Parts: sequence; C-alpha cells; structure tokens
Amino acid sequence: MSAYRVVREYPYPIEQVWAVFTEPELMARWTTTGQGGRPEGFALVVGTRFRFVAKPAPGWRGIVDCEVLEVEAPALLRYSWVGDEGGEPTWVTYRLEPITGGTRFTWEHTGFRGAGGFMMSRLLGSVRRRMLRVGVPEVLATGTVH
Repeated sequence: MSAYRVVREYPYPIEQVWAVFTEPELMARWTTTGQGGRPEGFALVVGTRFRFVAKPAPGWRGIVDCEVLEVEAPALLRYSWVGDEGGEPTWVTYRLEPITGGTRFTWEHTGFRGAGGFMMSRLLGSVRRRMLRVGVPEVLATGTVH
C-alpha cells in the first residue's frame, strides 16, 4: 500500500489551526489553492457523510465522497476518502499538536493500492503540499478565523 504524509508548523494557536481545517467556509478557501474542492455536508460528527466538490477533469467526476470516522477536537480528525465513484476507500488523518510558538499539523493519507494507487498518492501528496504551504497560511494570516 502507498501513502503520503505532510508535516507543517504554523505560528498560530491550535484552536485557530483546527478551525481552518474543520470549518467548511474556511476549508473551501485553502483547498482551492491546490485545485481541491469545497466541502458539502461536512460536520464534526462521527458518521457524517460529506463530499468535496471540485471542477471535473478527464477521467474524474470532480467529487470525493467521505465519511467522518473519528474526531477528537482540536487534535484529531479522521475520515474516509473515495475519489472514484464506487472506488475503494482510502483514509485521511489530521493530527494537530501544540508546540512552542504555534501548532504542528500532520496530514496523512493512507490505503492506496496497486500501481494506480501509488501514482494517485504521489499526485495528491504534491497537491496537499501546495495547499498546506500556500493556502493554509493565507487563510490563517487573514485573521478571520473564529
């Protein structure tokens, strides 16, 4: 199985970083940095089914179906991810921990299978790195986080 992991440190308190990753209106602002999708139906409740809706591309309908699997605010969010209609799920985990001067955020996406899964993990890892390097800091810097 393939996976990717991205670790970033942000000079903001954990509650502020948590909000950027879990409030739908803020999520929509940083996910588009990497041409990701806006969340629809997202809630921090285990069992909630939601989706990310983006611009369709050749071979992809532009929708990722997800389900919240675990929530421990403000330290952990885990959800399933199905990028292809009827496809096999993979799993996304956000881990946040307070550090001196801010918050360490870890994004893990696991469960990719086969050669196609390997390629998808590489592609998504690249997109996520951009979102976390460019999009998230821009949202945090606006000061509009609750």
